Amino acid sequence: MIQPGPRNLLTDVDGLTVGNAVDETAITGVTVVLPEGGALASADVRGGGPGTREIDLLDPTCRIDRVDGICLSGGSVHGIGAGDGVVRWLHGQGRGFSMGTQVLPIVPGAIIYDLGIGGETDWGRCPDYMQLARAACEDASTDFALGNIGAGLGACAGRLKGGLGSASVVSDDGVQVAALVVANPVGAVVMPGNGTLWPWAHEMNGEMGRQHPPGPVGDFEPDLPVESRIGGNTTLAVVATNAAMGKADAKRVAMMAHDGLARAIRPVHTPFDGDTIFALSTARMTLPEPAEFAIARIGALAADCLSRAIGRAVFAAEPLGAMPSYRQSYPEAFADDDNRR
Repeated sequence: MIQPGPRNLLTDVDGLTVGNAVDETAITGVTVVLPEGGALASADVRGGGPGTREIDLLDPTCRIDRVDGICLSGGSVHGIGAGDGVVRWLHGQGRGFSMGTQVLPIVPGAIIYDLGIGGETDWGRCPDYMQLARAACEDASTDFALGNIGAGLGACAGRLKGGLGSASVVSDDGVQVAALVVANPVGAVVMPGNGTLWPWAHEMNGEMGRQHPPGPVGDFEPDLPVESRIGGNTTLAVVATNAAMGKADAKRVAMMAHDGLARAIRPVHTPFDGDTIFALSTARMTLPEPAEFAIARIGALAADCLSRAIGRAVFAAEPLGAMPSYRQSYPEAFADDDNRR
């Protein structure tokens, strides 16, 4: 039996904290995931326009298998520098990979394109993403808000406001699985004709406002905004578990977690997206036996958590500029407007 963790957040996985920082003038932000003592990690990229940092290092054939942080940022190419801010903050804390007398923090990351939502940006003096990242590190804790926060501040989900989302499950045998997402896809998160969120069937404890079950959808034309640009959208995610595993296992979990995107966004993995998923293991418990079955189960749960996290991100988001929120646009599709963080 499974149920949401006590917070229904990524931090229900033992050893993880999450921090956020925003620049409200530029309408952009940074989200960091900090594993206490590091975590084993891998990643899987399927979008057609990704923007990433240290992704090659996470391949199972590469030597380093532990990371000290994950940095998710707005700002497109300008936001890649946010990872340097996390590295410097971690170095100041003495956290990182030991190389002789040196400490080298390993911080993979990825960015979304959020430059089109209307923030005031002078790119001769762009937002200081390194400073935003350091502020996010200082903010890191086990509790954090959803919606218009961190890297989700400037996110859009198709024709609606996107944002930061998270969800978790805990099983009777002690396995913890959770997801965090920056939902900024070009595809739609809402079923055509009724306003129900695509991930409605995975909702637990009314976390998406108690979605009304939809009727048949039938055939439909994919809803892609005509102004879409190559690489102009992206869904970034971190999935995590407390179960110990190898790097190849974490890669498999990241791959399976992409199914969660496909259940919550239509279409997904397009040329316009940079969809990237990081998978972490904090190794706070032994992987249950048989190991192959346990990895398959964790991957399936990670996909479900990710679908729920996307639904929660969009449900929690507030309208911003010309971008309407889901709750504002589809009040008839759910029963409980108060059941959100």
